[in-house]
Amino acid sequence: MKAAIIILSDPKSGSEEALGRVFNGLATAHDLKQQGDDVTVRFQGTGARWIGELSKAEHPAHDLFEAVKDTVAGVSCGCADVFGASEEVEQSGFDLIKDNPIPGTSGLASLRKLTADGYTVLTF
Repeated sequence: MKAAIIILSDPKSGSEEALGRVFNGLATAHDLKQQGDDVTVRFQGTGARWIGELSKAEHPAHDLFEAVKDTVAGVSCGCADVFGASEEVEQSGFDLIKDNPIPGTSGLASLRKLTADGYTVLTF
């Protein structure tokens, strides 16, 4: 199985729903990883802001994030730019993905490329 987990929820919303979505996305990545499946996690849209939050040791999803960190392909570059997360992403060492050249942006992560490569795309 090949699955791409796309995290779109916004940590700045302050809602339990946003935390629930990122937690379930990471838990799904963990489940797939434990089964030996091909899994990739990407942060897009306002989800680009999660890298800074999940990197904090006191965050409730930090340990889960650490357990699946090796499956994180990166963060959509244009999204990180627009939502003010570029600096945190760069400091974290994750890649800024820009394989979808959208006019007026520094490039976004391509969902089409994932589906063309046979990934099932799951959004959280």
